[in-house]
Amino acid sequence: MKRRMLVGWLPVLMLAAPLAAQTPDTRPGIAVLPFTNGGSYGLAKEDLDALQVGVQELLLTELDLNSNLRIVERSRIRAILEEQGLVEAGRVDAASAARVGKIVGARYVVTGVFIDLNGDFRLDGRIIDVETSEIVKTERVRDRRDNLYDMLIDLATRITQGVDLPALPSEVREERMQMEIPPEAITLFSRAEVFRDGGHTDRAIELYERITQRFPDMVQAKQALVKLRGG
Repeated sequence: MKRRMLVGWLPVLMLAAPLAAQTPDTRPGIAVLPFTNGGSYGLAKEDLDALQVGVQELLLTELDLNSNLRIVERSRIRAILEEQGLVEAGRVDAASAARVGKIVGARYVVTGVFIDLNGDFRLDGRIIDVETSEIVKTERVRDRRDNLYDMLIDLATRITQGVDLPALPSEVREERMQMEIPPEAITLFSRAEVFRDGGHTDRAIELYERITQRFPDMVQAKQALVKLRGG
């Protein structure tokens, strides 16, 4: 009798197990939209265009180091922007950004502009509350282009501070600041991201491989290679 009762309960237990595993992710979600070229001089046009997605992806990578945040992947953001007809719209306003944020389930959306005046580089970030469509904080980081990677780390830190989100542990931040990633590596990585978006996988892989050989600290290129190769 006991054995029969246990067997009878098996279907119920099998149905209940997946439901218990589907625990909702309650961490605050953040989406970062492509950064707009606000008027730059000194780099080739293709490099400046590529930085729009390169800065976006690298900023997402830095924010993703914080396990207390839920980061929306760039591929998903791009798909939503295409659906909404916003890819070629240039700078997205706060209302449009909030609409994208609601679709992807983000709490905040980050938009921004960069300006490169012959090596004098500036990053302007805006943090938008998805619920109210209001810009709750603006952050500006300015330095020489040679320090672009440090600027991205700084901006990522300021974003979480700006809206009182959990901060990245100081030891992790210090470790990132010690990495040697020159602007050339960021430019190559940005162009590789553009190739990947456009479906030019072979050209993207070629650039990622070049980066990993010349700039081993840039783990983002290694991670991208693994994804493209299905590892």
